[in-house]
Amino acid sequence: MHFCITSHDIMDWDDARIFLGIHRAGTLRGAAARLGIDQATAGRRLAALETALNAKLFLRTPSGYLPTPAGEAAARSAQAMEEAALALQREMQGIDNRLAGVVRVATTDTLAVHFVMAAMAALHAQHPEIRIELTVDTAITSLTRREADLAVRTLRPVEPDLVSRHLTRRAGGLFASRTYIERHGMPDIAAGLAGHDLVIFHPSVAPRQSRALGGAPVADARIVMQVNTGMMLQEAVRAGLGIAELPVHMAGTDPRLVRIWPEREHQYDLYLVMHSDLSRSARVRAVADAIVAGVP
Repeated sequence: MHFCITSHDIMDWDDARIFLGIHRAGTLRGAAARLGIDQATAGRRLAALETALNAKLFLRTPSGYLPTPAGEAAARSAQAMEEAALALQREMQGIDNRLAGVVRVATTDTLAVHFVMAAMAALHAQHPEIRIELTVDTAITSLTRREADLAVRTLRPVEPDLVSRHLTRRAGGLFASRTYIERHGMPDIAAGLAGHDLVIFHPSVAPRQSRALGGAPVADARIVMQVNTGMMLQEAVRAGLGIAELPVHMAGTDPRLVRIWPEREHQYDLYLVMHSDLSRSARVRAVADAIVAGVP
């Protein structure tokens, strides 16, 4: 079955956007949350689209919305519409030389606290008409789909349409609270982490921590909590829940924490990433320059 959306079909970009949201989320609720609309609106727009195209696009099942063959074909056409719309948006923003408007920045909460927020304050003092939309998340934000204009990441991107700049190298080390050390003692490097309590990132964030921490296997330790943000990891350690790997530049100055095995460090790099189409935008460049200048 061949199915495509042509200029003769009754479908506009808003319909395609909602359809793609449902296709990606698998539920009306998930799509509505991603798109910032209410669930009833998403359902009405989908029903109207199916009527206009005279095709059933999804099977409604207890586990969610499953695309029909027509839905899968429609998704390919809608994704082509999305790519064209985003390319146009990037091209227009790329030639926009005003030092005003919105720039979307994505990073993690620890990097935001460490230096990104201060960099944005310096940017605001110089260019008050630029408005920042800051998203803090450990998930990798899609710059190609315009979920953000700039990202500060710990991974270098491999997508050919993204450009990156190395910002700095940082180190992570093992830390525990002083109260934890008083109760459990300092781990013996020869014995590893056996018998100790650990707090680690969720495997979706840092899968390596499910296997080893500070060069020692975690199999003989107790994982008492998994978290998905760096700030919650540090708060869990401060609360005495266990040992965790934290950024040395942050945890090393915390008087409530004690460093364990300073000779063992995990090195990682920070990158500033943007879509190549946006490198010509004055406001995006201004934000990028502020981030680069703000790296301590």
